[in-house]
Amino acid sequence: MDDKKTYQVTYKVYHNERLKKVDFHGKLVYPLYLRLTFDRRTTEYRSNLFDLFMKPKYAIRFSGEIHPPHIDKIIEREEKLIEFVIDRHKEDFSLDIFKRKYDYLSRDLLDEMEPAFMEYLLTFFEDEGMPFLGLALIGSQREVSLYDVMLDFKRSLKPDLYQRLIDHTFLFAPPYFPLHHFINIPLRQSLQIFTVMDWENPSNRQGFSDFVGKFYPDKDLSHTLAAIDEYIKSAKEYP
Repeated sequence: MDDKKTYQVTYKVYHNERLKKVDFHGKLVYPLYLRLTFDRRTTEYRSNLFDLFMKPKYAIRFSGEIHPPHIDKIIEREEKLIEFVIDRHKEDFSLDIFKRKYDYLSRDLLDEMEPAFMEYLLTFFEDEGMPFLGLALIGSQREVSLYDVMLDFKRSLKPDLYQRLIDHTFLFAPPYFPLHHFINIPLRQSLQIFTVMDWENPSNRQGFSDFVGKFYPDKDLSHTLAAIDEYIKSAKEYP
């Protein structure tokens, strides 16, 4: 991982060997950090994406074994994020601006929407007379992605019940499910995240609009797009 230069900024994503190793899904690794140098000033930040992928639900489960996400993929996403911020601030870049924009753009919308989507599932199954099914999900919420649970629901629930579950997500839940469906079908992302940076990419916004029009033609696209924008503005401080 050599230092890379963009404009007058030098940056590097690296394992910080000055710190203790941490448990990364059963593997001890040094935490990822960012180092930026600009105008003869150097600052280091802990990687937001590394901290995100430390959560148990991001472990790769295969044949009964648990494996960590690929570190090189996380580094690649961090580098794209750093360059995205730099490119947006060619004229007014500063390390303070970088940190504020980095924290904002690295937010994973899917991770942030999951608690509210969990509330939706609890209410849905209670209304359907199956309250304990929803309650059973709470105990494993940290360990698994709710999108993966939805895929199992598709295999196990009666078709009309599952369709009602999906239809109601567009009315009573944040747009967690269609966004997750989007990154798994046309985007085919190896890392199951969708950040604010991803949403601010015009090609992704258009791709998502086309995707919803194809897979959910009877749903109100404008409402879904507005819900995502409003969620970004309201969930945390909006720069």
